[in-house]
Amino acid sequence: MMLGAVALLLSAALTVSQAEPVPVVLWHGMGDSCCNPLSMGSIKGLVEKKVGGGVYVKSLMIGNNIVEDTENGFLMNANDQVTNVCAQLKKDPKLQNGYNALGFSQGGQFLRAVAQRCPSPPMLNLISFGGQHQGVYGFPHCPGENQTLCDYVRKLLNIGAYISLTQAEYWHDPLNEAEYRQASVFLADINQEKAFNQTYKTNLLKLKNLVLVKFADDTMVDPKDSEWFGFYDEGQAVKVHNMTQSKLYQQDLLGLKELNESGRLALLASPGDHLQFTDAWFEANILKFLK
Repeated sequence: MMLGAVALLLSAALTVSQAEPVPVVLWHGMGDSCCNPLSMGSIKGLVEKKVGGGVYVKSLMIGNNIVEDTENGFLMNANDQVTNVCAQLKKDPKLQNGYNALGFSQGGQFLRAVAQRCPSPPMLNLISFGGQHQGVYGFPHCPGENQTLCDYVRKLLNIGAYISLTQAEYWHDPLNEAEYRQASVFLADINQEKAFNQTYKTNLLKLKNLVLVKFADDTMVDPKDSEWFGFYDEGQAVKVHNMTQSKLYQQDLLGLKELNESGRLALLASPGDHLQFTDAWFEANILKFLK
């Protein structure tokens, strides 16, 4: 009996030690593709190397090839992209027991939409690198030294920002919040600014961890505070409020407050410009959420 019990314990321990690592799903940003060896290909290799154990890494492709994937990042409606990805994840047999998700730039808020809308298969940890979770109000590298020019560019962008054929599903004009809430075809919905959707909150709270990475010297995202759910105060585009000062947090419309108070919301800062981080920084700050 004793030998049999010991054998069972050893067998169980061996099974645990040989358990496969949690799969990882990557979603690239605008202008990139699933398989660019200098970007997502490099990240895929980094994850495989650091997580080890033959981890399965799926780098999402929206379309039938790399060219379509890149084009769709610009031109395909964000809701359609999310629906496409939900279908991909649901039919992938290697993901059915759960996966960790890494989203880069717009891939960060798109994967958050996946977590809110498509809880099966389950997303375990969501890590957003420079995701614009409260949207953007500016052109890359604006505001810069010439504030007047940047304001003029904003006005030009506003003209077509809410037309669904443009890739501006997360354009957010703080000078006209009413128009933003009415016309936004994506961001206002997933941020509970059109109508409250309890399912969105319930699903996001299923995450083990929500990790938000902001790039300290980001010149691509305006305001960069959006990467931590901050944004411009309504009616102007200078003063910024942080996540905890937002209605989204204070009324806990998404569950951010509950995630934070339960220790499941991590705000990380990486030195450098947009999506610029080192392998050493990744290993020191991100790897623990993937193992």
